[in-house]
Amino acid sequence: MSTERDYFYHTLPNGIRLVHKQVDAEVAHCGLIINVGSRDENEQEAGMAHFIEHVLFKGTKNRRAYHILSRLEDVGGELNAYTTKEETFIYGTFLREFYARAIELISDITFNSIFPEKELRKEKEVIIDEINSYLDSPSEQIFDDFEELVYKGHSLGKNILGEPDKLKTFNKRMVLDFISRNYTTDQMVFCSVGKLSAKRFLVLSEKYLGHIPASNGRPPRLPFTGYKPETKVIKRNTYQAHVILGNEAYSLKDKRRLGLRLLNNLLGGPGMNSRLNLNIREKHGITYNLESHYSAYSDTGLFLIYLGTDQKYLNRTIKLVKTELKKLREKKLGTLQLHKAKLQLMGYQAISYESNNNKLIGYGKSFLIFNEVKSLRDIHKEVDALTSSQLLEIANEVFDEKALSMVLYNQSE
Repeated sequence: MSTERDYFYHTLPNGIRLVHKQVDAEVAHCGLIINVGSRDENEQEAGMAHFIEHVLFKGTKNRRAYHILSRLEDVGGELNAYTTKEETFIYGTFLREFYARAIELISDITFNSIFPEKELRKEKEVIIDEINSYLDSPSEQIFDDFEELVYKGHSLGKNILGEPDKLKTFNKRMVLDFISRNYTTDQMVFCSVGKLSAKRFLVLSEKYLGHIPASNGRPPRLPFTGYKPETKVIKRNTYQAHVILGNEAYSLKDKRRLGLRLLNNLLGGPGMNSRLNLNIREKHGITYNLESHYSAYSDTGLFLIYLGTDQKYLNRTIKLVKTELKKLREKKLGTLQLHKAKLQLMGYQAISYESNNNKLIGYGKSFLIFNEVKSLRDIHKEVDALTSSQLLEIANEVFDEKALSMVLYNQSE
């Protein structure tokens, strides 16, 4: 056990890892993050990880669905969960005096859920409705289509929500089989941020998580290889044309990941002064939705630029986007440009860490993947160490125009 850098971490005998940061706040946060997501499904299980995230709330050996939902909400708290390609996170937000209630509840729904068939049937319809809502939103659906194109034939290319036809075949046996294979204690981290001593956090964690039998041996993930750039045009009867351009990028453990994060932020991050926004939206006034994203996975990553624009401006907008990428490939950032880009990224990171809920997610994911949590100060040191030469090299690899794939929603193919 350790209390380095103002946070406490420990591994229970069953393999569940703990990480906690004590903060002076009336509101507390805790959750269980599990190293399993949609990429861990087999062909018949498409959508299973997300489905389980839903049905964990539908009854345990100790509670009915109503009592699960009311347990924290009755005291003004919230219980929630989400699923990604590689993780499932079940977490709660509550007044600090209800720590024991929250930890016990998260343990109960994770390890004691009974998955009543009646509830499974109802939740299938809820998720099918969720799928249909995405199909009604081209600006969201295009992201799934792009990932399917880039990761063609690989589980990373699957839609997290799954497919209605396969979803309808899910039953309790399939749910339990997926959990027994993937919900192993060596792939779990219980994380917490709140006004609670490390000693008390350990006592509560041992009480509500320590009795869980140890398990390991989750099937290894099939790594992604063989990316090839490709273009796909899909006819959609929408007023706007929607486009995603992108390339395979760096994994979570690649040291160049931070440099790409800085370039992504500079190019199309949340700031109104991003290069894409200034040089396309502000200068030419031809697009409203224009942004870039970088997602890192355990063995690969994905960089992309999304835009939505009037059909008549489509070719011009794509050309302008490629011009911005070319600038970053051909010219190093000057000393002042680099300094400003670093300050902006460090500022966004610091603002994000003002949210204790963001800290919870960040600590949990970091401990799950790296078995450590870096302080904001250490992260800023790494940002400050980036050089313009490193960034130019990254830009030439990731922003290479010949390596870009594209998905286009247009009125004509």
